[in-house]
Amino acid sequence: QVQLVESGGGLVQAGGSLRLSCAASGRTLTNHNLGWFRQAPGKEREFVAGIMWDGSVTYYSDSVKGRFTISRGNAKNTVLLQMNSLKPEDTAVYYCNAVRLPLATMLALFDFWGQGTQVTVSS
Repeated sequence: QVQLVESGGGLVQAGGSLRLSCAASGRTLTNHNLGWFRQAPGKEREFVAGIMWDGSVTYYSDSVKGRFTISRGNAKNTVLLQMNSLKPEDTAVYYCNAVRLPLATMLALFDFWGQGTQVTVSS
């Protein structure tokens, strides 16, 4: 079974940047569409961004569009999320997962999740 390991989170001031990374092990995801999700305290997990298996198409939630950039890593079993102009409302635990098509459905493919990485943005 595939394991998803997220990293790169931390504490940053509003307006700052962070770069998240997700690596998959146990099974290759090079032919999977991948995405990022997040869950803030007391809220349901929500879609953040998705990318096609070949990197040709990306899709973002309205709340992060223009500030976040998703990309495939050099090791195609990885997915990155560059987060700029961070806001306090971006505070959440961030998770990666494979995503269903079309990307606009914003749905995770796997029903399991990794530990996630905490992002905290102070005002």
